[in-house]
Amino acid sequence: MIMNITRRTMLKGIGATLALPVLEAMLPASNGARFPVRMAHLYIPNGVHADLWTPRATGRNFELPQTLSPLAEVKDDILVLSELMNHASNTGDGHYVKTSGYLTSTTITHTTGEALNCNGVSMDQVAAKKIGNLTPLPSLELGIEPPATGVDTNVGYTQLYGAHIAWSQPTLPLAKEINPKLAFERLFRPKPATTREAADIAATRDRSVLDLVAGDAKRLHQKLGSGDRAKLDEYLESIRAVERRIEWDAKRQNETAMSDPAARAAVDELGRRIDAYSDPANLSERAGNHTEHTRLMLDLMALAFWTDTTRISTFMFGNAVSARSFAFLGGGVGSHHETSHHENNAAKLENYQRITQWHIEQYAYLIGKLRSIREGSGTLLDQCMIVLGAGMRDGNAHSPKNLPIILAGRGGGTIATGRHVMHEPGTPLANLWHSMLTRIGAPAERFADSTGALKGINDPDFAGVS
Repeated sequence: MIMNITRRTMLKGIGATLALPVLEAMLPASNGARFPVRMAHLYIPNGVHADLWTPRATGRNFELPQTLSPLAEVKDDILVLSELMNHASNTGDGHYVKTSGYLTSTTITHTTGEALNCNGVSMDQVAAKKIGNLTPLPSLELGIEPPATGVDTNVGYTQLYGAHIAWSQPTLPLAKEINPKLAFERLFRPKPATTREAADIAATRDRSVLDLVAGDAKRLHQKLGSGDRAKLDEYLESIRAVERRIEWDAKRQNETAMSDPAARAAVDELGRRIDAYSDPANLSERAGNHTEHTRLMLDLMALAFWTDTTRISTFMFGNAVSARSFAFLGGGVGSHHETSHHENNAAKLENYQRITQWHIEQYAYLIGKLRSIREGSGTLLDQCMIVLGAGMRDGNAHSPKNLPIILAGRGGGTIATGRHVMHEPGTPLANLWHSMLTRIGAPAERFADSTGALKGINDPDFAGVS
């Protein structure tokens, strides 16, 4: 007998709790049943190579410029949005105002740390306060680099501003998880409630999550229809694949330490505080692992959306003024921040373009992953809104005008993709945030300096101004 189950149903075992993808058996028995909409923001520090970003044509018949070429296979699933501006960040220093004010559309308080205040709540957290109770995690904040401490003496701002785009309160930024193993455990391993439970969980630390929930999974499998059984099998295999990659990456970092559970705990804790990739002594390791580190985080985001563990996530490719080396791209490419200050030097511009295109490749990877996951008669991507953007257009000019913004996914059928839309110059970025809040189920009269919904987002024939 095929049974209905709730979206809160999980596979459980000692030391593991595994959320499930949204199955047909979870949906109400009516034609009006809908899958939840998910939202993510992927943030690029230091701007982009602006001259090779914007398509020449508008509307549906646009060609992707060189930098956006990795999006060729998902072109019909994206909107390239031009001439959006974050007016509130058109002041102050080159980086920090643009970063912390990106999702708040506000002007941060100039401080060395004593009066930390972005003067607003980020739009992702506005949504989390409204719908976060519907999922195990209200939101998921991910990144690659740990927060920098101290003061940037060049501009007199605390560097904490450069490490956060998610703010639950004007004075409270949300910490991002940078360790893929710890992020995985947060998603799929429960916190112990008692000392005995903690001991039981510790004993299972080296075992696969799937092994721990195998019995529960088998029982559920027998209750599902054939379509849901196939979907469950596919999902469980994707979990196994991520586990293998995380374990392989951990062993590669420290083969000896990772063989001992106590040492592994110490390494994990260390991973919370420092970023091995930023240590010059680990340059070769960083060169080989930066892309994999990034993709592990994006895979975890996809799993979180697939299982409805959360519907809201942010990911920072780096902090403001990130000096991460991109030497792994070859050809003399170096520090991201230094390269972004290109001063129109041809060699630096070429390297800047390659760094920008690497970010596009990672975005395309996530979009392809979400598009490959079936959900109902469509895909998981159809139920998503995935934004790739930066707080400044060009790292040399530091301008928040005509920001580089791409939106992927159809937002549950409310977004008409496959276009380049040219808005009126100076159109508030907050108009996009306002529109996304409505689609995810957290409508607001207005958001920050928004003047209304972003024009033409659901009109397949709208191309904007010429």
